[in-house]
Amino acid sequence: MEFFVQRWNAQVDIRVLFWRDLLAVGTVANLLFGFTALVLITQSVPAHWVLMVHFGLLPYNAFLLRAVWKSPQKTPVLMLFSAIWFGLMLCV
Repeated sequence: MEFFVQRWNAQVDIRVLFWRDLLAVGTVANLLFGFTALVLITQSVPAHWVLMVHFGLLPYNAFLLRAVWKSPQKTPVLMLFSAIWFGLMLCV
């Protein structure tokens, strides 16, 4: 729980938040969930389960986006790239 509290309260350096949490960990997690959704499709799993897996990280992604935007260390460039990342992760 401390992980979320620190990021929500801007107690984490923006470089860690953006580069590690959002781009590295967030992207890998989204790719794994997207790949899992594709595997489920090939196994004829009902569509509602596939969609739940595919969009399962949406709250986490929104949290990371909001944490970056809420940080006092943010820059317009980081805000733009985090928004682009969020949009791309919706498609993965």
